[in-house]
Amino acid sequence: MNHEAIYALYPTVATIDDGAGAFDADGNQVTIDLEAVNAWVDPNAYKYNRAREYPTIGDQLDALWKGGDAAAEMLAKVQAVKNKYPKGTE
Repeated sequence: MNHEAIYALYPTVATIDDGAGAFDADGNQVTIDLEAVNAWVDPNAYKYNRAREYPTIGDQLDALWKGGDAAAEMLAKVQAVKNKYPKGTE
């Protein structure tokens, strides 16, 4: 069960028990639409994907320090990752 999706789609949910379901703060069961939960896409997924593929900060700073072609090549690498994972997409 995608807990992050449930919490995002159902703000009244306080706890989730994979075997018993989702419950609000008073212990009342909250009805969950599993199709909606399964279709949910994390709006911040692009951030995680970008962070995983960006060159290391050390490499970026080194290229910036060197300037010229090194900086231009690094800019191209970073821009390629940004193009691959645009904001607001998975």
